[in-house]
Amino acid sequence: MSQITVYTTEPCGYCRVAKALLNKRSVPFEEINLAKDPEGRAELVRLTGMMTFPQVVIDGTSIGGYQELVAFDKAGKLAEFAPAA
Repeated sequence: MSQITVYTTEPCGYCRVAKALLNKRSVPFEEINLAKDPEGRAELVRLTGMMTFPQVVIDGTSIGGYQELVAFDKAGKLAEFAPAA
């Protein structure tokens, strides 16, 4: 099973709606809140090349932030990660 990780901070409206979209689609994910973790933020920049939140990473590959997650969903790719009904 694929591992989806959502890197977040606070306050972050896009982080909230990204998590809400994943929950709405019943897609399991791990949230890592980097609000008080400067070393974690630096590692995220090394991993994704981005300094914005949220950052969505699937199996170690960054797909981007909230807008990219929405595009991923609209392309039908997010449904592949939902558990079978």
